[in-house]
Amino acid sequence: MSRVGKYPVEVPAGVTIAIAGNILTAKGKLGELKLALVDSVETKVDGNKVSVMPKTKEAKARMMWGTTRANIANMVKGVSVGYTKTLEITGTGFRAAVNGKNLVVNLGFSHDVVYPIPEGIKISCDKPTLIKVEGTDKRAVGQVCAEIRAYRPPEPYKGKGVKFEGEAIRRKEGKKK
Repeated sequence: MSRVGKYPVEVPAGVTIAIAGNILTAKGKLGELKLALVDSVETKVDGNKVSVMPKTKEAKARMMWGTTRANIANMVKGVSVGYTKTLEITGTGFRAAVNGKNLVVNLGFSHDVVYPIPEGIKISCDKPTLIKVEGTDKRAVGQVCAEIRAYRPPEPYKGKGVKFEGEAIRRKEGKKK
């Protein structure tokens, strides 16, 4: 039995949930998100709660039960509060800046890395070494952060590179003399 799926999702004030066919739509003050529902799971909206139940006892239905409930909870939080992740840049001369619809990052290469900012994502650089990524879709925010981090992940000897705020880098000892 799913431990996540059996609890209904609380819908806060200011967020509306609608189901049309196999599409669940969540609207809030930050925007609108849509989720394609699977046939093996039944989703109901009761006032300010959304409940999810499997239609059968098959493994596929039980797997999608908790997943669908978690996706709905992420949508509700995204349109009401939003998601934010912060990346830190460590290294001499490494810096970032937003230039129009692009993020320009200098990571020690012979050229600047130009990352186009996708729709629905807001990127700001309060300091040249901090990149703040905001959006309503949890998966999109995480994907953008992963793509930026992939240009220069932190290395274990000096710790230079792009890392998540608060991420612990396991350091290695250098050459012994």
